[in-house]
Amino acid sequence: MSKAKIIAILVGAGLVYLVGSRVYDANQAAAPAKKKAGRVVNVDVTEARVGPIREELLLTGSLKPKETVDISPKITGRIQTIDFLVGDVVNSGDVLAELEADELRQQVMRSQASYAVGEANVAQSQAQLANAKADLDRAQLLFDQDLLSPQEFQQSQTSLQVLEAQVQLSEAQLQQAEAELNELKIRLEGSKIYSPMHAIVSERYVDPGALVNPNTPIMQVVNLSTMVTRGNVPERYVESLAVGSLAEVNVDAILGQQFEGRVARIAPVLDAATRSAVIEIDIENPRHVLKAEMFARITLDLGSTREATLIPRDGLVYRGQQPGVYVVPEQADRPIFRVIETGLTREGQVEVIANLDAGTRIVGRGATMLRDGDRITSGPGGGARGGGGTGASGGAAKKGSS
Repeated sequence: MSKAKIIAILVGAGLVYLVGSRVYDANQAAAPAKKKAGRVVNVDVTEARVGPIREELLLTGSLKPKETVDISPKITGRIQTIDFLVGDVVNSGDVLAELEADELRQQVMRSQASYAVGEANVAQSQAQLANAKADLDRAQLLFDQDLLSPQEFQQSQTSLQVLEAQVQLSEAQLQQAEAELNELKIRLEGSKIYSPMHAIVSERYVDPGALVNPNTPIMQVVNLSTMVTRGNVPERYVESLAVGSLAEVNVDAILGQQFEGRVARIAPVLDAATRSAVIEIDIENPRHVLKAEMFARITLDLGSTREATLIPRDGLVYRGQQPGVYVVPEQADRPIFRVIETGLTREGQVEVIANLDAGTRIVGRGATMLRDGDRITSGPGGGARGGGGTGASGGAAKKGSS
């Protein structure tokens, strides 16, 4: 290679390096300015304000059947038949199961025979007593005519007294036989196990052939027509509730459907540790849509209003589990995220309990699209028009004011 070519290559490389350096420096200088500019997002700017809010109390709990019964036999025996399975509907008086009862039936037959013998003994002793009374009447006539000695007359009286005692004895024996027969009939009837109510079988514990006693439940039945849930109400709200107060019930497993409940019971004694009272809420469930152990959210209207600092629900955003708002400083277009503490949510308004004063300018609609460093502009049709945002999703849940 000639010396001229080598010089030309070196000069060309130098020019490429010089141009590349200038381009790099220009990009580095422009980068902070570009970063400083950030996105521009079109939003609505509003203010936190003071307004009335209706007080509600949110309770959570599991649903329970109003009536749950473990069914056990009245006597000891071995299961002969059991005809119902889990999920079956039973009516009041249905025979759920039967115990082996051949021996009891034999005892009943023997007792019936003994009772018949007792009836015959009573009839015989009563006939003998009637005959003795007639003999005594004849002896009385003869004695009055001095045709019968005092000794013979006294003997007739004694015979009558003996027969009267025999009648009493035979009648008592008949009562005893009747009591024994009734007891055996009750035991025989106890070999059949009946349903105490219209219900659904929720558990079946035994199968035919199992030996059971009065302490052994054979199945569980539940009445789902009315469900019950319990909750703890702080003492300051107890006076706002009364038996019959309405409650809105929402079940996580059944979306889009709301149920109506009523306060059925309020404990007269508060828990000393939590300073709260247990209440029970009845929920009608005629179609058996609600099931036992479903998780329910109950909203109780406390029937009062109070002044509170309110923000629009659209302005509430979350970072993780922490709620907050974007505060808009005066004469500035870069909102600042501020953590707040929320209370009740009602008709699109969220109560702010702490860290935000009334009159503070905040971002309303479009807040969920913001991220740190964004600039904002407000105008008609406010909402995010910038690039795809990464801000946390907004929303709030109703919350008890405990």
